[in-house]
Amino acid sequence: MNILTQIEVTGNNAVKRLRTQKLASGLAFMINSSTLPSNQCYIEYPDGTISIVKILQAHRDYEKIRTLSNDEAQSLRIAHNLF
Repeated sequence: MNILTQIEVTGNNAVKRLRTQKLASGLAFMINSSTLPSNQCYIEYPDGTISIVKILQAHRDYEKIRTLSNDEAQSLRIAHNLF
């Protein structure tokens, strides 16, 4: 395994641990995805729901666009290897 692959694996593992910790603490977790416009991301909530949100730069906040169905949320977790 080359050094860049090792760094990528280490980074991915750190993000997975952070996600687990945040959700277990009752906090939401932001999932960035190249499939969304640059001002949008997914927010995963401790209850397992995932929403697409639009980042509001001026307010340092976000606006919910829609909540994914259970099947969509599961597909997203699989696509982003979040298990």
